[in-house]
Amino acid sequence: MPYRVGHSISSSPWLPHNRLGSTHNPPMKLLIVEDNPGVRKVIRDLVAGVASEICECADGAEVLALFRLERPDFVLMDIQMEDVDGITATRQITAADPTARVIIVTNYDEPDLREAAFQAGACRYVSKENLLELVCLLKELANKKEQSDHG
Repeated sequence: MPYRVGHSISSSPWLPHNRLGSTHNPPMKLLIVEDNPGVRKVIRDLVAGVASEICECADGAEVLALFRLERPDFVLMDIQMEDVDGITATRQITAADPTARVIIVTNYDEPDLREAAFQAGACRYVSKENLLELVCLLKELANKKEQSDHG
């Protein structure tokens, strides 16, 4: 299945890449929003086995335009970013599309941030300390989506 990775909407947003395996997984397009390139790579590498397509951007300022262009199944959103933070970006995405599914992926686990994320429209909140939980969550959500799509 193809797997596409983009770095921003201003520079060639997709780099095609073929990968083998995972043919039993339902197709899933992900958008990773993370300002740290190393962390973005770690997340991308972890979720590559469950995603059929992946794109990414480095700031919340870019994410709404990329979301509208690519219509991902899930947005994996960092909270702390330089120009537009993840809470604000989540609010913008869910205001533009109430069916959007944003999963906050962050180092911060304070109750007030969790509440702000859910108020902004996030559907889940995952700590970067336990990224394997993210893979399990994506598999679970994708399977639920596939079941609801088929019946």
